[in-house]
Amino acid sequence: MGKTWVGSALLRALRSEGVAVAARKPAQSFDPADGPTDADLLAAASGQSPHDVCPAHRWYERPMAPFMAAEALGRPPFTLADLVGELHWPEGVEVGLVEGAGGPLSPMASDGGDTADLAAILKPDLVLLVAEAGLGAINAVRLATRPFEPLAPVVVLLNRYDRGDGLHRANRDWLVERGGFDVRTDPATVTRPATPAP
Repeated sequence: MGKTWVGSALLRALRSEGVAVAARKPAQSFDPADGPTDADLLAAASGQSPHDVCPAHRWYERPMAPFMAAEALGRPPFTLADLVGELHWPEGVEVGLVEGAGGPLSPMASDGGDTADLAAILKPDLVLLVAEAGLGAINAVRLATRPFEPLAPVVVLLNRYDRGDGLHRANRDWLVERGGFDVRTDPATVTRPATPAP
């Protein structure tokens, strides 16, 4: 749903303001024929090496959940604790972005640990939830934010938002005015205080 595109845009915006950033994707699975991986894109946006973003042994060349890809490729299973233990940050980082795999409750490790579990361990200052702006947005946002609400403030980014689309506007307005969500439509605004939409 555009997590990597949004994360990359946010990292580029922060770097343009002189903020020291770094990105981490604990494990990634992909189709080698599809072009740059998530780690490649996040690395380009943050000015890092792709293998700093995601360790080389956590690249799985099969488009399925990382732990499933590892099993399909005959590679060792791994736990969420394994992934957390491999997270290292360079000195001087002011904003560190960690991208999960799949949705909040999609298992990303062999022990069933998911992105919400990862957030519970990492205790982030902010959770950024990326959702589509069109049909189903309200349900998707309400379901996906619940696992994170006890952990940290949640900002919702409506991806591919089009102000000219009546459904997009209605969804955004409902989420803000009736749902009480902090909703953004531009990745560059994620780390700033919320302002009313034009």
